[in-house]
Amino acid sequence: MIQEKYTTVYFSRISVKENDDEMKFNIVYQANLIPMAILKEQLEKFDINYVACNHGEIDILDEISEDHYKQLELSLGKYSIEILYDQKSQLVQRIKNILQEVAYDENQQLLTLSDYLSNQLGLSYGYISYVFTTQTFTSIENFVIMLKIERAKKLIIEGVQSIKEISYTLNYSSVGHFSRQFKKTTGLTISVFKKIVNNRKSKRTVIK
Repeated sequence: MIQEKYTTVYFSRISVKENDDEMKFNIVYQANLIPMAILKEQLEKFDINYVACNHGEIDILDEISEDHYKQLELSLGKYSIEILYDQKSQLVQRIKNILQEVAYDENQQLLTLSDYLSNQLGLSYGYISYVFTTQTFTSIENFVIMLKIERAKKLIIEGVQSIKEISYTLNYSSVGHFSRQFKKTTGLTISVFKKIVNNRKSKRTVIK
């Protein structure tokens, strides 16, 4: 079933952990930077000094008082942003951050995803994969496929690239492989999906 809003939106999540006097926030985001902009706005609202790092991470430079921390938590909650305390949940969000960056960066050239994740997180891929699977009930590989297919939907809706160009953009070995994975993930062939999109665009044009 195709949802009315085609662009996939991931609710942002922030991880926080304490390391001596340092606190680090992780925020998960998709291709847009809206959640990160909200986070920065809220941190500045409470006069919290921070430095933006890689993969959506924010380093908090000062200690946060308990009162400010509770106010920040409430304020972020208004934007469906919540603070996570469990270390494994934090790791899962960091993994998702990286996977989303990889899925949306056309210039990203990886030898292997497993090596890239291990290097970025400083952990063995076996442990990364185990934590991700036990926490999300899906594998890293399936999550990557989901991200790629969601991006494929967006590219098809935009209508700028051909199916062959989209499969190349998403690093599929062939159009056939892309088509099979699209149908397996969505339950629809690419041609049927395109017809649904075109029909809805036509209806919107008529209504206007």
